[in-house]
Amino acid sequence: MNTILLSIILIPIIEIYIFIKIGSQIGAIYTIFLIFFTAIVGVYYAKHEGLNTLKSGFILLSKNETPAYEVLSGAFIALAAVLLIIPGFLTDILGFLFIFPLSRKFIFKRLKKKFKPNNNIRKNFIDGEFEDIEDDNDRKI
Repeated sequence: MNTILLSIILIPIIEIYIFIKIGSQIGAIYTIFLIFFTAIVGVYYAKHEGLNTLKSGFILLSKNETPAYEVLSGAFIALAAVLLIIPGFLTDILGFLFIFPLSRKFIFKRLKKKFKPNNNIRKNFIDGEFEDIEDDNDRKI
């Protein structure tokens, strides 16, 4: 089964289960308040981190360097903001993990190891050295 389809089915089921468990412990009103509170705080912090990442990217561009980390980081911050807007505690946890710089760097290191380019690619050329010889006696036709 496709992992995206499976996650579309499983994530709401898990979120509803967590809502019921937390709601039975602290009450429905506090659970709803907690959902709105995490969404508001998360989106505010996502905005703050997004602006910091954008500023860092512009600084690197002014130095003629490629802001590859900042672009990837910005994408993760946008995904985190979406996850924080979606009601649920599991999505909020993932969203906060994507927003905080330390956890984001850890995730990037893990992804870098997973998608490390294969250096055993067969090359279609022979590496070697050559020397120009101007002597006519060395030419044989």
